[in-house]
Amino acid sequence: MASDIASSTIARQASTRLVIERVLREGPISRAEIARGTGLSKQTISEVMRELERDGWVREEGQVQGAVGRSAVTYAIRPDAAFVLGIDLGGTKLHLALADLHGQIAAEIVEPTTQAGGRAVVEQIGRLADVLVAQAGIAPERLRGGVMGSPGIIDPVSGGIVIAPNIPGLDSLDVPAALRARLGVQIAIENDVNLAAIGEHWRGGSKGANTFAFIALGTGIGMGIFADGRMVRGARGAAGEIAYLPLGGDPYDARGLRLGTLETAIGSAAIAERYAALGGSDKRTVREIFDRLDADEAARITVDEVARVIATAVLAVHSIIDPEIVVMGGSIGVRPELTERIAVHLRYCMPQPARIEVSALGSRATLIGAIGSAIDLIHRALFGVGTGASLLALPSFSADVAA
Repeated sequence: MASDIASSTIARQASTRLVIERVLREGPISRAEIARGTGLSKQTISEVMRELERDGWVREEGQVQGAVGRSAVTYAIRPDAAFVLGIDLGGTKLHLALADLHGQIAAEIVEPTTQAGGRAVVEQIGRLADVLVAQAGIAPERLRGGVMGSPGIIDPVSGGIVIAPNIPGLDSLDVPAALRARLGVQIAIENDVNLAAIGEHWRGGSKGANTFAFIALGTGIGMGIFADGRMVRGARGAAGEIAYLPLGGDPYDARGLRLGTLETAIGSAAIAERYAALGGSDKRTVREIFDRLDADEAARITVDEVARVIATAVLAVHSIIDPEIVVMGGSIGVRPELTERIAVHLRYCMPQPARIEVSALGSRATLIGAIGSAIDLIHRALFGVGTGASLLALPSFSADVAA
């Protein structure tokens, strides 16, 4: 008897999974179209749809004209059935957004990251999440989970932060557990540049590319890699740590051990140092150096030298993964003056230069990637299917959190 009940439950879960997958990928869709696509009986589909409507996951979206003048009701996922949290945690700025299941942002907030580190950062995230839920006017239980982008290296097994160079105390804290205790839902953690790449792949300029690299250049440099349609994270979560490429300097120089040879050569501090060494003022910011390109020879040479080193890095990346496109992001990487010079240098070191483009999402790439990944994880946790938005192998939400 028990085995019959178990078999019936498994069969119903499988049917629900098939129906939801069709609605997610092809909705608005009619029951007849679901039947043709799944092979399920009309009775089974009707029962599943009734349950999904009753529980608030799908809704009637309209009608489609059928055979012999008949019309059929179409169904789609209710975007407000649940909400997710996207978090972009930086060393100086914390950006949160609350979004529905279509990725539409209901509320968002930005404020400076607390410098107290560790648990103070977790508490700050919890406080801001409470503010967003109140601003959106939703019941707290409708927040089902989220994804946070963090600088540093994320353990692919535990989902914890192994190295957090810009935020003290996070790498000595069980951040996923602390966030869950504060928020009441699970928050998966991913490297911020990886999430930026996911955001670009989902709603940015590389939507049609199966293999591409996202290079973020600002205070430091990082890279997210998609290869054959999947995010590459590496055995220890460190894939894409382009800062340690032996380019732009001597990899055996102890000064590059902490930040990496490449980052030491072209990060924001290095750009300011190059400019000063060429006779420019040591008080200029990187933004000011770029703004002086037309009138300042030291600025022009500085940016050109940085572009040449980046072009060498792009050549190395291209030799390994053969990307269709290289997307530049970060506060410095999105400067068109830089990408134009990178493209010029690539013509001299590659027979078929890689295509370089500026991020279509700019500073919002990580946040958008976090939202898309959170939606995907919610779908997987509830129904065992994904939207394809994240293409991540993040730890799944447990059943008690999703229920």
